[in-house]
Amino acid sequence: MTKKIFRGLTIAYIIGLGAILGASIYAGAVVAPNTFHSEIFLGKEILSRFQEGLIMTNNFQKLGYFVNFMVFFVLFYEAIKWKNFESDRWSLISAFLFISSGLLFSSFYILSIVEMQQRGEGVTSSKIFENMHFASELDFKIFTVATLALLILNLKKALR
Repeated sequence: MTKKIFRGLTIAYIIGLGAILGASIYAGAVVAPNTFHSEIFLGKEILSRFQEGLIMTNNFQKLGYFVNFMVFFVLFYEAIKWKNFESDRWSLISAFLFISSGLLFSSFYILSIVEMQQRGEGVTSSKIFENMHFASELDFKIFTVATLALLILNLKKALR
């Protein structure tokens, strides 16, 4: 791969990491709190917790498409760096965390939560659902931290 092409790929990679980081933070810090506390903005409780959860799940399903795209982009880009002996330990660790937590989020947690929601409101108020939801939140936080680490590490190298 020529240096010019790799430079363009690096720019796209950094922009993609920044975009997924921004989307992740926005989803967790703005969308989720507003969705799950709609009564504050609407003046009264119009939606049940279950309905708010359905809306939030739909948002995360759509975010999952972008997560999957970036998982494959990170895998591709970091493999090129590794092949060219340009990788370091922290980039590999961050890429592994990004890929594994991203795939867990989009291919396991979202699907499991959707399946539980399809069984009805009673299932989503169970302890099993609460544990699954907590684990998905923890996974998404790991994903966000790994994204930030990859972004910082690659910006540092790109700005040399």
